Amino acid sequence: MSHTEIDRLAVVQKITAKQITQVEAAQLLGIGYRQVKRIVKQYRQHGAISLVSKRRSKPSNNRIPVKMKQRVIAIIEEKYPDFGPTFAHEKLCEAHAIHCCVETIRKWMIEDGLWQVKTQRRACIHQPRARRAQFGELVQIDGSPHDWFEGRGERCNLTVFIDDATGQLMALHFTPTETTQAYMEALDYTLKQHGRPVALYADKHSIFRVNMKNCDAQLTQFARACKTLDIGLIHANTPQAKGRVERANQTLQDRLVKELRLQGINDIERANAYLPTFIENYNRRFAKTAKSPVDAHRDVLHDAQQVQQILSIHSKRTLSKNLTCQYNNVQYQIQTRTKGYRLRYSTITVVESFKGKITLLCEGKALAYRTYQLDEKPAVVTDEKGINVAVDQAKLQQCAKPKYKPAPDHPWKKGASKTNISIG
Repeated sequence: MSHTEIDRLAVVQKITAKQITQVEAAQLLGIGYRQVKRIVKQYRQHGAISLVSKRRSKPSNNRIPVKMKQRVIAIIEEKYPDFGPTFAHEKLCEAHAIHCCVETIRKWMIEDGLWQVKTQRRACIHQPRARRAQFGELVQIDGSPHDWFEGRGERCNLTVFIDDATGQLMALHFTPTETTQAYMEALDYTLKQHGRPVALYADKHSIFRVNMKNCDAQLTQFARACKTLDIGLIHANTPQAKGRVERANQTLQDRLVKELRLQGINDIERANAYLPTFIENYNRRFAKTAKSPVDAHRDVLHDAQQVQQILSIHSKRTLSKNLTCQYNNVQYQIQTRTKGYRLRYSTITVVESFKGKITLLCEGKALAYRTYQLDEKPAVVTDEKGINVAVDQAKLQQCAKPKYKPAPDHPWKKGASKTNISIG
């Protein structure tokens, strides 16, 4: 007997002993007077066994058919073997029109060994921080290097922009590695879709700040672009401080990887084309409502051409007496209709877009120029994140060149020549 049935037996025994009335018993048990009369009648005829439920150990009339369970398990084993119960439930509803409770799916997957219950980890205590009140006040940004194509394509990096107030994905962008270009392209997408946020929340990567000593006043290319656009750039001291984007990375490494697999996407170009659809579905599923209805995004004050110039690589150069300067082993000579005395020894900005276009700016105005090619470029300096891209570029250049075997006395081998010494 269950605890409820044992309590009911005690009340019925008091009725038969005339210690309480049936009306009082109905109030104690929370049932109707007529039901109490039926229970007492059954007790007097059959004893305590009459209070035990007749449905015990029998399957429910509302249970899901066994064939439905077998069909669901077969679909999960075939198409979603490594999906979690919640994600598998979503796909069953969307793609197969199977509407079962997510907890039922979880129970079936555990019974068939498709899902293991996660042991509860020891909680790490961090000081909580409330979300910002307005949409667009703070956008957390990060890069997530991962095997996004599960071996079907090269490993790559996903740049993630997520709003702090709502948890809404602002921008996603696949690139070979985590670079300044990747973040500027994601920022450009955010500006076009939403406008200028108040501040960006990043880590201490060298893309965002100069980490050398006594260089606090220097700005990186990305920090310079944010300052020009009047966007605050805040640096987190620990990864836990920007937990919103870190947790989003974990979700993306689970859900986005599986979505790319289902869509048959194996390269960066097709993946970037699919991302707007994924962002829309993700935000519909996970985005929260901001506390304040005010949108903190601001209009972009620069036109499209100026924004592209801001989101480029800037370098300062000083013009010579002949109005020339050098950049990447190319000499640039300014062309003017006058003698150009005013431009002599002035400082200009060399703007190099990520497509290779060069623009020379002086006080915000573009200057006409003529180029002269100089010697070969020096070797490229890179770090461990960009070494793979540098090697791939070297391979492409070597494959494009015709095969040529230099002579043994070629000038570039003089430094490696050896002196032969003969002993008589």
